Amino acid sequence: MISLRTFALLLLVAVSLGTVPSTFADEPTSPTMRQMIEEFTADRDNVRHRYRVRLSPRRRSAMQQVLTDTQKKLQCVDFDSLTQDQRMDYLLLKNLVRHDLAEWQREIARDDQALAILPFAKPLLDCIDYREQMQRIDGRKAAEFMFEAQSLAKTLIDQIGEDKFKDFDPLLALRAVDRGEELLRSIREAHDFYSGYDPEYSWWCKTPYQEMRPVLEEAVKTIRTKVVGLKEGDKDTIIGEPIGEAALLEELAFEMIPYSPDELVEIANREFAWCDAEMEKAAKELGFDDWRDAQNFVKDQHVAPGEQPEMIRQLAWEAIRFLESHDLITIPDLCKTSWRMDMMSPERQRVNPYFLGGPTIIVSFPTDEMSHADKLMSMRGNNVHFARATVHHELIPGHHMQFYMRPRHAPYRDIFNTPFWVEGWALYWEMLLYDLDFPHDAKDRVGMLFWRKHRCARIIFSLNYHLGKMTPDECVDFLVDRVGHERNNAAAEVRRSVMGGYGPLYQAAYMLGGLQIRAMHKDLVQGGKMTNRHFHDTILQQNSIPIEMIRAKLTNQDLTSDFQSQWRFADETE
Repeated sequence: MISLRTFALLLLVAVSLGTVPSTFADEPTSPTMRQMIEEFTADRDNVRHRYRVRLSPRRRSAMQQVLTDTQKKLQCVDFDSLTQDQRMDYLLLKNLVRHDLAEWQREIARDDQALAILPFAKPLLDCIDYREQMQRIDGRKAAEFMFEAQSLAKTLIDQIGEDKFKDFDPLLALRAVDRGEELLRSIREAHDFYSGYDPEYSWWCKTPYQEMRPVLEEAVKTIRTKVVGLKEGDKDTIIGEPIGEAALLEELAFEMIPYSPDELVEIANREFAWCDAEMEKAAKELGFDDWRDAQNFVKDQHVAPGEQPEMIRQLAWEAIRFLESHDLITIPDLCKTSWRMDMMSPERQRVNPYFLGGPTIIVSFPTDEMSHADKLMSMRGNNVHFARATVHHELIPGHHMQFYMRPRHAPYRDIFNTPFWVEGWALYWEMLLYDLDFPHDAKDRVGMLFWRKHRCARIIFSLNYHLGKMTPDECVDFLVDRVGHERNNAAAEVRRSVMGGYGPLYQAAYMLGGLQIRAMHKDLVQGGKMTNRHFHDTILQQNSIPIEMIRAKLTNQDLTSDFQSQWRFADETE
């Protein structure tokens, strides 16, 4: 046992060395930028975990509070005293909070508009609130809420049958269906929480709940079929919510892209023209006058059933050997061997007709239960030469390597996750490896160019869809006619873009993020300022953040607190 005097001396030394919590020190230290980001991440996750119903006023209030509190904290930061990395973190957090506030307010406004066709939402929310607040529920009042919700749902069904909602925006109705289904899940969870455990609730609510639920389900179904216009069990119709030009500009500002949607479409068309010229050269090498004939020839170069996994494994290791022989990037030994492989279900292939990747590469290929036509379409879409570009995109140096590095380098930046880094990085490698003669022959080039054309097309169809200039069916036709997709695969790609839960810029981010990194490579590596290995390693070490912030790191850009994106990266790739 030590004396009190000795303990006091040891504590004084520890405080001076900074090895004890700040609560023991005389003056608490200000939070670092990393601490602020981690606190905001935890607070936001806490609100999402605590308040699960998106229509809940409590959730709205709590999230608004987190965002505005973080804005106030940022206003107290002495920006000029920060290091370069800390300034990057400051700007990243400021940008994210500003974006989240704008998006939050936009979502609330759209939800409130959708509530016009969800009159039963209010009594359901009042009932669910007991559960959300973990309160002892008033059984009689809960039964009254259920009876009211049932009555309002019956009236709504009648009104829809009388065409009183014939002019209601079907896109708002689609949102109402989504929110209505969420309310049904939440009221069931609340009922299961109390039923059988609270005798008063069970006595009052057993019958009202049983009578209410089928009416609510019928009401949501009626909105879906009569107002949205989707038939029961329809899995083919593609429908989503275009966000419009103003919201697209907001998203572009958030991603630090200083271009308008129309300018980005022009960039995509320019890249498309390059792909067309290259595809024509490759087609002629194969003896075809029409690129479609060359592509159809390549599509038939697929392996037999059961051989796809082995082909994928071989392609993965071929890419690794190529990267190392050209000293392009540092690949840790564990990274090379820690990925897995799964096969994609037929149902999932309706949305993802091609590979997915990360810690696991998920392979699309026919199963014995698929129709003959679907089998042929899947094999043609996942042929050997198309796969030669997708395997390294999904594994190394693409998504698997990104997933490997992110927990090891600046993991606190995960909250800034952007597809311009995630997908742009993988697409950039497709471009770089093409330039470095990774394709063996014209068949490989056709395969790699197919994907490159597809990424150009994604910019065009996704932005035009959100601008209201293209319908989903027109997007499918565009992919078939302009890129050469099999029709089912084209429909799956558009369905994924429109209905897969992706952000409005996700599809455009592949090519645009790749062009950003290519522009930096031209300046820094081809310009003799960095080696390939140093350049690529440094990008991965920044984690998933907007590419312009990575450029600021690589060029040691003088950042200011009022930073605004001005980098015209596409102009630098000429």
